[in-house]
Order: sequence, then structure tokens, then C-alpha cells
Amino acid sequence: MSRHVTEELCLLIRSGWKLIAFESFEEERALSVLEHTGKAAGRALVRWSIASGLIPGGNIPGGNGAGSLDLGLKAISAEPNPSIFAILDAHRLLDDPVGVRRLRDLLCMLGERNQVVVLLGPVIELPVELQREAARVQLPLPTAEELQRLFGSVAQGADSQLLDDAVRAALGLTNLEALRVFRKACTRAKGLNDAAVACIVREKRAALRRTPALTFHETEADLAAVGGLGELKHWLRDRRRTFGEEARSFGLPTPRGLLLLGVQGCGKSLCAKAVARQWQFPLLRLDVAAAFGATGSGPEATIREATAVAESIAPVVLWIDEIEKGFSVAGQDSRTSRVFGSFLTWLSEKTKPVFVVATANDVSTLPPELLRRGRFDELFFVDLPNLEERIEILSIHLCKRGRDPVQFDLEDLADQAGRLSGAEIEQVVNAALHKAFAEGRDLDFNDLANAINETVPLYDTYEDRIKELRDWARTRARPATLDAKVVDLFQKS
Repeated sequence: MSRHVTEELCLLIRSGWKLIAFESFEEERALSVLEHTGKAAGRALVRWSIASGLIPGGNIPGGNGAGSLDLGLKAISAEPNPSIFAILDAHRLLDDPVGVRRLRDLLCMLGERNQVVVLLGPVIELPVELQREAARVQLPLPTAEELQRLFGSVAQGADSQLLDDAVRAALGLTNLEALRVFRKACTRAKGLNDAAVACIVREKRAALRRTPALTFHETEADLAAVGGLGELKHWLRDRRRTFGEEARSFGLPTPRGLLLLGVQGCGKSLCAKAVARQWQFPLLRLDVAAAFGATGSGPEATIREATAVAESIAPVVLWIDEIEKGFSVAGQDSRTSRVFGSFLTWLSEKTKPVFVVATANDVSTLPPELLRRGRFDELFFVDLPNLEERIEILSIHLCKRGRDPVQFDLEDLADQAGRLSGAEIEQVVNAALHKAFAEGRDLDFNDLANAINETVPLYDTYEDRIKELRDWARTRARPATLDAKVVDLFQKS
């Protein structure tokens, strides 16, 4: 991937671009790419930072341009040789109006001298004066091939299968992170073996915790642990094979993802986790609201880093829970609009197999742009479970707690639980077990029936909102459960 970035930079330089915004969280790796680009384009690489000035030193009398962007550009203007000037930490410097003005004045001179200025930083927000003057390039996280070469240089002669396993385990890390994790794992395990690979996985999870708003999840539950939702399960099972080369040859695009809209506690989040287990894909959770609250690089850089990590370890399931809480404010100010717009662009244009599963409880606060076809493959509505689904949910939770469902009249219990969500039915089983345990006996039918009667359904509290949600979904979303009773429920609501 670095080679492709080098080729792109060379093409831009030879095409006459004099200003390039180069976005990367890996400064040393980006500088290495720029050095290779300079050699290929016949230009020397000269670094500049606000602390050290030009490296190698500039020719300006009295200093090498340290201290401000304006002084740095003065030093650059005194350098006559064909060069690539890398402005480090550019994202911290572009609010200087004098420096920006000097950079604009310098552009004509750069072209005459075969020079180019590269603004280097994790995310570059260009002032409006420079937006049409600069090309943009991003440096992705290292690919499997790059990590293979990196690890192979450290563990020469290692078993090829173990090396492949170590590379897959380290995907999503930067070069330096991956190298440090690999060396630590091999040292701890006394060589590259299965224990070292397991250590790399643990270390990667710890490293990803430093990526704001992104967490690694593990789940033991597959789709069989989700009660009901037969239409949604069927759709997901059909999509599993479409991630392979056979599907590409057949002409099928890579699945993009789905949006699950519905009543709280009816299994939307559980489905997101279960599909990752069913497909044997890693599961990442993106907290959009946390991204807006992140300190340091800001929400745009945070979400860009999170999506870059997801793409680097693809195929992967990216779960965005209650997406309306993160993007309901989109459009209220320029920053949130910009972040929302860049996220929508990524949703529409991503080519890596990142399957996005977003859930939402309140469609009224969702920006309409998010619901447009092309962002997701399908929009499913998840309603309260019907009778058969309630029977299945009761059976699943009784089995999980070591009870034989056959010993209970599940149809009668499910009929009594007519307005309960899946989460509420799970709590019914838990409450009944607590009652039986406190009285020193085993669970019986009456414990479950009493727990149902004592439960106040969410439906009773939010009946009007749930009916509004059903009305909206009737013509805009696909039911996650498709049978006669659910169709009837839609018609009567």
C-alpha cells in the first residue's frame, strides 16, 4: 500500500501540484514514503517543524525557520534547490493567517523551482483559501503484505503458517505498534508459536483501546441465540457467501451493511454481535457520540482513524449502536456537518469488506441522508416479538440457564407476555429464577407467570412513540419478521 501512495504522490508532483495535504497518524512512516517519493521524483526531502525548523538547516540568515509557520515559510523561500518540504504537525499551524498568506504567496515560486510543500498531520483541515490549491493523500494502515515483510525481517526462518497467523492478528496496528507487539509476544512466548499469536491478539485489543470511540468485542452467541427475526436471519445467511471471490466473479458487490430500526430491547444489538460470530468475522463497535466528545485530534480524525482500523482488518463487522445519538445533531453546526458528511461518503464509497450494522430506536432524529439507498443494503424494522417468537425466546433463555423448556407450558406463558420485548422476557426468566432460589426450590411455571404479571412493559410507557415508529416503518422498512401475524400487527397498529 505504501508503494501505491508513493506512486500517487509522484503523479501529483509531476502533474504540477505545489501543495499536498498528506494525512497520516504515522509520521515516521509517512516521512519514509516522502523520502522514497523524493528519490523517484528527483527532489530532496526537507523536514520542517515549529521546534527545530528546517532539517537539513536552511539558508535564511539568523536561523532555520523555527518558531512559527511564517518563519518556516521564510526559510523555505530561501531554499533554491528542487525539494519536497514536509511541514510537520500541519494540523496545529493552519490557523495562522500570516503563515497562510505567506504560503499562498509562495506557491508561484514553488512551481518555478520544482518544489512542493507537503502538509503532514493526522487530519488536515485546510482554510478556505487553500482548499482548491491542495491535493489530498491519505496513508492507510499497513497491509498484510507490509506486515509480512516487517515480521519476516525480524523472525527469519519462522514457520510460514505461524507468520501468517501473526500478521492477521496484528492487522489494524501501525507499523511501530505491530513491530513492538510482535517482538514482545515472541519474547514472552520464547519464539513465534501459538502462544505468541494469542499474545499479539491480546496486545492488539489493548492498543485499540487507545483509539477513541472504537472497541473490540467478543461474543459467544450466534444467530441461533437470537429469538425470532426469521426474515432478517434469512437475509444475513444469504449474504454470508457474497464476501468471497466466487461472488465477485458472479458480479455481486460486497455487502455494505444494514440499518436495524425498532423497539428497544427487541434484539437489534444482539443481532449485530451474533452476525459477527456466525460469519467468523471480528467485531468492532464504533461509538459515534464518544467520537464527538473525544479530546485531542477531534471527531473527524477519530472517526477517520476508526474506519481506517476497520478497513485494515477487514472482513469485519462494524457495529454502530444507537446511531441516532451520534448523528442526530448533524447539521446543527459546521463541525458536525463536516464529520457527518465525511462518514456518509465513507459509507457510500468504501470498497473493503467492512459490514456496517447500525441500530436506531428513534427514526425521527435520524438525518434523512443516512436513510438513502446506497448507504446500507437494507433497512429492517424490528418489532415486538409475536407469539411464536416469544416461545422461542423463552426457550432460549431457559436452556441457557440449565432448564428444559419442555417442562413448562411455553405457549401459555408466551400468550401472557404479549407486550413484552425480548429483553423483558429475559428479565422475566431471571426474576423467576431469583424467586425460586430465594425459596430454596427449583423453578416452576408459577414463578415465570408471576414474573410476567409483575413486569411493566416498555410498550405501556411509550405506546404512542412505538405506534409512530410502526407507522413510519410500514412503507419505508422491511419487517425483520415476516409472517401473517406480524403483517396483521402492522395493519392494525
